[in-house]
Amino acid sequence: MLQVLGSIFTLQHVVNVLDVLVVWYVIYVLMMLLRGTKAVQLFKGVVVIIVVKLISWYVGLETLSWIMDQVINWGIIAIIVIFQPEIRRGLEHLGRGSLFTSYNKKENNEEKMVEALDQAIQYMSKRRIGALITIQMNTGLEDYIETGIKLDANITGALLINIFIPNTPLHDGAVIIKDNKIAVAAAYLPLSESNLIPKELGTRHRAAVGISEVTDALTIVVSEETGGVTITKNNELIRDLARQDYLKLLRNELVPKEEDKKQSFFERVAQAFWKGGHKH
Repeated sequence: MLQVLGSIFTLQHVVNVLDVLVVWYVIYVLMMLLRGTKAVQLFKGVVVIIVVKLISWYVGLETLSWIMDQVINWGIIAIIVIFQPEIRRGLEHLGRGSLFTSYNKKENNEEKMVEALDQAIQYMSKRRIGALITIQMNTGLEDYIETGIKLDANITGALLINIFIPNTPLHDGAVIIKDNKIAVAAAYLPLSESNLIPKELGTRHRAAVGISEVTDALTIVVSEETGGVTITKNNELIRDLARQDYLKLLRNELVPKEEDKKQSFFERVAQAFWKGGHKH
């Protein structure tokens, strides 16, 4: 038995196991870097091209195989250009020494966040204080976060109210919430050009629809003219929501359900990776 164990646990075998574990950990970290960005969809496209190449080579479709070879050869340059924001972001994480610590499991504060949002919405709606609050879901909002003023603050109703008080430095623009924190205020969101938006709705509503057209973010708008509450997500605009309606919607979208909490580590990793891209 000792001889068998000794033959198994040789130095070379230990090194091989360590090598595999390091590679898997690097893949996991890369998946976490890509999570929540548009690069996930692009990566899926790369995987499809590779699969088509392998199938065409195996079946003997020489023309298709040659075309895939050209796509792959020239695609290296394209990948560097397309993935430039993610590459830059990853290098910044590495430079800050936070590459291996950025994805620690955070305490679930979704219900507290909904309560803080409710407090702010009620206050601003009654007093007709205009507000624009975008909550990051799966698709990353880094491009828009970079346009705002960094706060990195805990979410409270009082803070949200103070941000949107008229004639204050941060009231003009959007608050973006990421990882249960107020990431930035006074951020710029893309304005929708859709003709389906009612003409009586202003810039805040067009920005809310605009961000919902290009990401899966959930955006709350409080109208300055009427005090009405509107929520947009996935290019849908739901207007004039009563308190019980928007609370139900927010809890359905933001508060994890019991089955989600019971997911295994590998299920969460796979789900975060494959659902990290933009939802249509």
